Amino acid sequence: MMGYGMMGFGWMWIWIVIIAVIVIGVIAYLAVKSSNSNGNKQDRHQESNQALEILKQKYANGEITEEEYLRKKEILKK
Repeated sequence: MMGYGMMGFGWMWIWIVIIAVIVIGVIAYLAVKSSNSNGNKQDRHQESNQALEILKQKYANGEITEEEYLRKKEILKK
């Protein structure tokens, strides 16, 4: 009778460990996903700034008209 009780207790600990591993895995996954999405936003913002600088340079050099500059600037800000 004593051995049976210990076996049931052992299974309970196995389930606790399995659930803990799953919870830690989900938390780690969400943390990595969150950091990647923040990085992507920063990358897109940086690319947008670079494109805007190129656009400003082209306008300053007279390669594009004011209308083209304003239209493309609005597109880049979206």
